[in-house]
Amino acid sequence: MAKGRISPLMFVPPVVFAIFGALFFFGLGREGADRLESVFEGKPHPVMTEVALRGYDPITPDMLADGQVTLVNFWASWCPPCRLEHPKLLEMAEQGIKIVGVNFKDQEAQALSYLEDDGNPFAAVAFDPAGRTAIEWGVTGPPETFILDGNGVVLFKFVGPLVGTDYELRFVPALEAALK
Repeated sequence: MAKGRISPLMFVPPVVFAIFGALFFFGLGREGADRLESVFEGKPHPVMTEVALRGYDPITPDMLADGQVTLVNFWASWCPPCRLEHPKLLEMAEQGIKIVGVNFKDQEAQALSYLEDDGNPFAAVAFDPAGRTAIEWGVTGPPETFILDGNGVVLFKFVGPLVGTDYELRFVPALEAALK
């Protein structure tokens, strides 16, 4: 190669980087980029374990399709975001919203202590120590909350704690729409 001459191959890495950067930048701005879609939305709820946390009622199929809107909340005592959203769950339960809880990948003693110490917002509590029900529902980690219509059809899936801006902008409108 002659001295002072620039190879065209030197421009390939910056061009490739710029293309990937533009795709990433514009991908972040697309509608719904922050929303994890649930394959169950619009379909009957997945299988639910009928094993209850000791001392609590089990979640039955009839309970999830009894004509009432139901929230299904996946939680664990070891989960800090679950503790963060717990006061909101208690508040919603006091307002008459039916909530059932699925305690998963947890120790029974810790789960029982958590509900005794912090209060129980749940009409029934399933116990899923191996996480099999969570897998059936497509849960990636606690907390996750599903809104079911009165027939047990999944209307909405919310990933994360029921607090903050995301909760206000996405979950609250979905819940209000379901309750109408």
